[in-house]
Amino acid sequence: MAGYLLAALMPLALAACDRTAQPVEPEMTANPDEWPSWGRNGLETHYSPLDEIDTGNVTDLALSWHYDLEPGYTPSTPLMAESKVFITTGHSHIRAFDAETGRELWEYDGGTRERATSSLQMTWGNKGIGYSDGHVFLVTTDGYVISLDAKSGKEAWKTYDFPDDAPRNANGAPRVFGGKVIVGFGGADISPSRGFVTAYDAKTGKRAWRFYTVPGDEVTPAGRKAEAVMRKTWPGGWKNPDGTRRGGGGTAWNAFSYDPELNYIYLGVGNGFPYAQHLRSPEGGDNLFLASIVAVDADTGEYKWHYQVCPAEQWDCTATTDMTLATLKIDGRDRKVLMQAPKNGFFYVLDRKTGEFISAEKIAKVTWAERIDAKTGRPVENPGIRYQGKPGLFELWPGPTGAHSWMPQAYSPQTGLVYIPVLEQGALIGEGQEGGGEIAAGMGVTLIPEVELPDGRKSFLKAWNPVTQTEAWRVELPGTWPGGVMATAGGLVFQGQIDGRFVARDARTGKELWSFKTESPIVGAPISYRVNGRQYVTVITGSGGQGAGMQTLGSQAFRTDYRLPRRVLTFAIGGTDTVQPVAMPERVPPEDPQFQPDPERIGAGAMLFGTRSCVVCHGWNAIGGGAAPDLRFSPIITDAATFKAVVKEGALKMNGMPPFPNFTDEELETLRFYLRARARAVPEEQKAHLDKSGTVQKNTAASRPVPGSRLPRTG
Repeated sequence: MAGYLLAALMPLALAACDRTAQPVEPEMTANPDEWPSWGRNGLETHYSPLDEIDTGNVTDLALSWHYDLEPGYTPSTPLMAESKVFITTGHSHIRAFDAETGRELWEYDGGTRERATSSLQMTWGNKGIGYSDGHVFLVTTDGYVISLDAKSGKEAWKTYDFPDDAPRNANGAPRVFGGKVIVGFGGADISPSRGFVTAYDAKTGKRAWRFYTVPGDEVTPAGRKAEAVMRKTWPGGWKNPDGTRRGGGGTAWNAFSYDPELNYIYLGVGNGFPYAQHLRSPEGGDNLFLASIVAVDADTGEYKWHYQVCPAEQWDCTATTDMTLATLKIDGRDRKVLMQAPKNGFFYVLDRKTGEFISAEKIAKVTWAERIDAKTGRPVENPGIRYQGKPGLFELWPGPTGAHSWMPQAYSPQTGLVYIPVLEQGALIGEGQEGGGEIAAGMGVTLIPEVELPDGRKSFLKAWNPVTQTEAWRVELPGTWPGGVMATAGGLVFQGQIDGRFVARDARTGKELWSFKTESPIVGAPISYRVNGRQYVTVITGSGGQGAGMQTLGSQAFRTDYRLPRRVLTFAIGGTDTVQPVAMPERVPPEDPQFQPDPERIGAGAMLFGTRSCVVCHGWNAIGGGAAPDLRFSPIITDAATFKAVVKEGALKMNGMPPFPNFTDEELETLRFYLRARARAVPEEQKAHLDKSGTVQKNTAASRPVPGSRLPRTG
């Protein structure tokens, strides 16, 4: 059914054709030839005002140039400015290309592989970079903020401003708003990191302000007003009796928007630590600003307003998806709004000047709440959805991936529709043990993405009418990890897919008009720009942006392989470039004739694999999801010394495999034993997974999470 436009929704799609276009804000069409920021500008619309490529000629779109990238995480969105395309790949590696020819101009290595001390700093990959006034801005995964000369790639300034009180990482794109570089970070899934957002002067790198998203002892000038608001919602405080931090989180690792007229910057704030509120904040409270949208003054960082999408958050319910700014005609008058589809399954429309709640409706299956109360703007939770003190596991929708993750949505003022990559995947949830220190987020909750729930797992591209809060059309997509979206003034919506296709659709109906087979999945959003009167579309192929354990659930049916190419692909009408398919020999597990299965030891190894970060990159049950090698086929699992050198001592650190020095030798051997068992099982599982036509069946036992597996983070 993937790629099939649902016939039942065609009347809605056709009705959308008759809709009146929404007002166009000046920022949406300014500087149309370039794409200098994550969402093209501070409104975060992912909309190009270019229209040379349109519904009438998109069938003539062809490859204009390409560039082959090294293996690794490539979930990023490129930029274009000064007739150059700028990209970043997983380990903070920047390249600049001639936007017309694809000729590489310079490259810069952010040095994260040499410095990395934890898997947190080596996974997911940079999602983007920033540009302003002749400079490219990078935040390395380990926290360095760097300004590069856009012409030469040479460093203009570099600063490191992470506190050393807790593990952190940075993978979101920095934004440059009002002359300031806006930077957030992640890490609230492994420690009680106190979330904050920092603004740096774009010319000097000097810190301009820092805004904390949960209360603490340090109160910055920018945070005095906010601190008073937050503290009231943590009635028991945030400390243990010994003074250490008990509750925290609120990392803002991805989403920022900017209204230049109001001079407001909007921050999308993440989950709490621990997830379980009774451990984080035993006396209750809303725990601001967790899972909130917060508006601050762009010059000072001073608090203006907030809206919380999940009060007393305890389901990894983040508000870290893109926040789109637009003007909508609602009840006969123009309203300047902020629109977000966070992980919790609702689509929100807020007044972006005051934070007033306007409307919210479900875009996917939701079981945690019945609705959002129209008067209070607060969710009406379903009975029994809070798991503390509740025996066993029960279903939760959306699951840990959310109904919408970080992959960008797009908004077209032509159609008045928002185009959202929507996920439908539930989870089993229940009370667990408090955890920390690994990217296996126990944190007081057992939260398992469940692949065999009756309604899972699916994904869609949905066109949403934000005024009427109704669906205009939908297309079911392959897999459960849909790529980011771009809309254009040519009446088109572009999106990459996990099955290795880059697709253009009619923005009004969803009808597929053009596609290109890329060989590899696409996660990041495309961009469009113009050079010498010719419009181009650029996208980066490859996996990343989520723990590969999650991606495995949606990619096994497509045989996503780590060996597949990562590329920069640029298209134009009448392009003449070509790419050659990559030959990949059939993989065979290493010979291991001395191996004798031991169910108890295999189970212990499975527990280590599922709870000690391995699953994040190498997939459920060690079945690779394309972001890292499939260990079932690796020869290193048959040799204890080599396995120790790689896993514990970091022998392949420069390839992106971080060291794990905390493994004991006994644990290493138990883990290796488990991987040898998984390799031994390959022939039988391959036979079981194939139907008569030779295609992989869904919902097989091998695709289910290993016992003890916990939630790999999506940030």
